[in-house]
Amino acid sequence: MRVRIFDRMEECTEETVQAMLPMVSQQRREQALRYRHLFGRFCCLKSWLMLSVMHIGEMEFLYNEHGKPYMEGGPFFSISHCKEAIAVALDDQPVGIDVESIRRFDPELVTRTMNDSEQTLIAASETPERAFIRLWTQKEAVLKADGTGIISFDQLRTVLDHPSYTLDTHENEKYIYTIAYV
Repeated sequence: MRVRIFDRMEECTEETVQAMLPMVSQQRREQALRYRHLFGRFCCLKSWLMLSVMHIGEMEFLYNEHGKPYMEGGPFFSISHCKEAIAVALDDQPVGIDVESIRRFDPELVTRTMNDSEQTLIAASETPERAFIRLWTQKEAVLKADGTGIISFDQLRTVLDHPSYTLDTHENEKYIYTIAYV
């Protein structure tokens, strides 16, 4: 498995986006230009370039019934971004990655998305924001590896009950990311 993290988000400028546009496929260029905001265009282009460095070969994306992009015949990949970083994972088995900025959270969101034991863990933590983000990235990474993404709050509450993936969580001062893999 290969993972790349890009966290120099100050490079998100119109000049950088314009410089990246000729470096990507027509499909990715059109997708990037559909974003209304500079940040979305930047993340779309930068993540594709990160993936292209990791995978040599044609990268024409198809989309499953849940909207998850994939490449016909593999490899498996996952992309995520937040205001602090872009994360890309590539493997020959299903893989999911999620990166989230450390931030305050809505206690109601904890109630809707976390089961009782997870809520207790968050409440008991010296840093509940980090505990919440850690669990959130784990849940979302698993759902990305499954190819479904978030479907319901019930699904979110139970997704970690019987994990079928190995979870590898990394933290720094600004963000947390988790990789889910076989």
